[in-house]
Amino acid sequence: MVTYLLKKSYQHKTLKEINFNDLWGDNGVFTTMWIFGKPAKILFFKKHIKNLIKSLKIYKLNKPNIEKNILKLIKLNINKNKSYNHLLRVAVNKRMLSISLRKRLTPKLKFNLKLVNYKRIDPKVKNLKYKFILKHLSKMDNSSSDIGLCSNKKILESGTSNILFIKNDKIYSPKNNIYKGINYNFFKKKLGNIVNKDILVNSLNTYDEIILIGSGKGIASIQTINNIKWKRKSLKFYKILLNFYKKEILMCPLYK
Repeated sequence: MVTYLLKKSYQHKTLKEINFNDLWGDNGVFTTMWIFGKPAKILFFKKHIKNLIKSLKIYKLNKPNIEKNILKLIKLNINKNKSYNHLLRVAVNKRMLSISLRKRLTPKLKFNLKLVNYKRIDPKVKNLKYKFILKHLSKMDNSSSDIGLCSNKKILESGTSNILFIKNDKIYSPKNNIYKGINYNFFKKKLGNIVNKDILVNSLNTYDEIILIGSGKGIASIQTINNIKWKRKSLKFYKILLNFYKKEILMCPLYK
């Protein structure tokens, strides 16, 4: 069960606060951002808002002044006197906008990926159709485990993140049926090249490292996939990505 530091919902037209609804399973979109420090910083904040507005346009939910109202409500709910290490989630449907804060869990090095047969609905957009995924994640310690979504014998993404696969010092990513998140695009720019290809489940034992990258997790190195008895062979690229990530955190501006 998720413990919230804050959870609020607002009507679009009036911005009047109403009973909280997390909107999971609804027809809408969301973004999750890491808010940290005192005073607060939000990693990749402008990019998150830009992607959220883009998704709203795709789903035809881009109401007048929606970006202005989202920014207003985020600012209203951030406490300048509080020290944060939380995940700030903004979810939007045609009726309301919901904002929540929950504690961010740091991924452990002993991290297991559990493969499940499922492809997200409309996977190229960060939509709210997550109930199947949340059902699995609610039974796990999310600091040490996640689910790997598979379809047609191919692995796609995790329940929370994009997945990178390392073999012979080359980096691979599934090419179809995934949402390429903000962290994915950040690391692609830093690394110079990520090869997009179908990643077959029966080929996973040929990879040296499997790494999760996402706004909630940050970076997580998979140690084991018990379904197929896969074990991590290296931490080389995990350390490279972690170094890029730490430098970006240091450069992150204060939220204003």
